[in-house]
Amino acid sequence: MTIATSGHLYVIAAPSGAGKTSLVRALLQQEPTIRFSISYTTRKMRPNEVDGRDYHFINHAEFESMIAAGAFLEHAQVFDNYYGTSRVQVEHLLAQGTNVILEIDWQGAQQIRRVLPACRSVFILPPSREELERRLRGRGTDDEAIIQRRLRDAASDMSHWAEFDFVVVNADFERALKELHAIVLGRGQALSADRPALTPVVNALLHT
Repeated sequence: MTIATSGHLYVIAAPSGAGKTSLVRALLQQEPTIRFSISYTTRKMRPNEVDGRDYHFINHAEFESMIAAGAFLEHAQVFDNYYGTSRVQVEHLLAQGTNVILEIDWQGAQQIRRVLPACRSVFILPPSREELERRLRGRGTDDEAIIQRRLRDAASDMSHWAEFDFVVVNADFERALKELHAIVLGRGQALSADRPALTPVVNALLHT
């Protein structure tokens, strides 16, 4: 069943370490009229995170109860934890004419496109696998086993880039932010996922 809306929904996805969260936060500072939909998750809170600002942190039993109640617009299991988007929150904002950003993974993006085919989806890519690994290690929050798992899963995540409307390569943060901003302003035609300039970048990321 599709949802009647008057606001626009922007779905932002990326492999872990591509810089998605930092870009979305910076974009929201530049465009205060856009609302961020705070996801629910069962993963542990990181030292720099705040419950209710970055995520709603709940346990597995609570999350599964919400799944059973149909409370999620989308949900997925990533790295042994659940992530989900509140149906009521998003539907309410869109019905009011508010533009909304979802920061989710490719699995969630597929679910959203089925319910809201008019959404605008953006995939964030790192410039190289080397840079992706450098960023993951730079967090200082994960042990070696988790870093290696994230790197393996990143290759799988990145293979879904062509499912999205737009692709931003986060080689330079300020440039990537300008490109993401252009997309939400309706000026992102040059950043479409089918542009030829992406081919060598994607080939290097997926086939090295």
